[in-house]
Amino acid sequence: MKKIVLSLGGSVLIPTLEEHRLAAYAEVLKEIAGYARIYVVVGGGGEARRYITAARELGCSEASADEVGIAVTRLNAMLLSLVLGDAACPLIAGSQAEAMAYGETGTIVLMGGITPAQTTDAVAAVLAERCGADLMVNLTSVDGVYTADPRIDPAAKRLARLTPEKLLEIVSTGSLVAGANTVIDMIAAKVIQRSGIPLLVIDGRDPGNLATALLSGTHKGSLVIREGKNPLPITRDR
Repeated sequence: MKKIVLSLGGSVLIPTLEEHRLAAYAEVLKEIAGYARIYVVVGGGGEARRYITAARELGCSEASADEVGIAVTRLNAMLLSLVLGDAACPLIAGSQAEAMAYGETGTIVLMGGITPAQTTDAVAAVLAERCGADLMVNLTSVDGVYTADPRIDPAAKRLARLTPEKLLEIVSTGSLVAGANTVIDMIAAKVIQRSGIPLLVIDGRDPGNLATALLSGTHKGSLVIREGKNPLPITRDR
């Protein structure tokens, strides 16, 4: 069975506690879990950034602010676990080793952040490398990797396919402060480069985009891969 690691942005899953996509994502994850072993690393999103801002205003260090944000990512993962019910491992992994162990249960594995100064994208990339994933998917609030920030540069173009080296070039100016919000961070990009694991970056604001990409191979995002067989759809070799 194929292994898929998802980096599910908090701003995508839970923009706010009043407006979330927990139930919609639970349905999609249950569907794709019939074709692959699923690991989900959940981000903190806007709620985490609110807590991080409060921590800074209280005079906390960046490392302490990161710890606060990490706690929120785990709360988000717990909420998703509760919605998934028996389809998910009831324990939220607190380390890479625990995520690997929970993967042996055959259920959907959920985790949040782990270490200060390391984003959940980086956590997902390392987990993908450790478990030998066939694909990592970054579900974010943009529809792929652009040549520049499309919110700032109107001439920015989306790249349907690019190499890990090109991805590194694009994200090289990314920020590592607590709560940073970029398409993917430098550490994750470097892990993707060294591992050779394909990365798909898609707009996660519509949970259906994930199901369509994985089950039919159709997407409007960016595929980061060198050469070789396209990993999509995941149903191909079943």
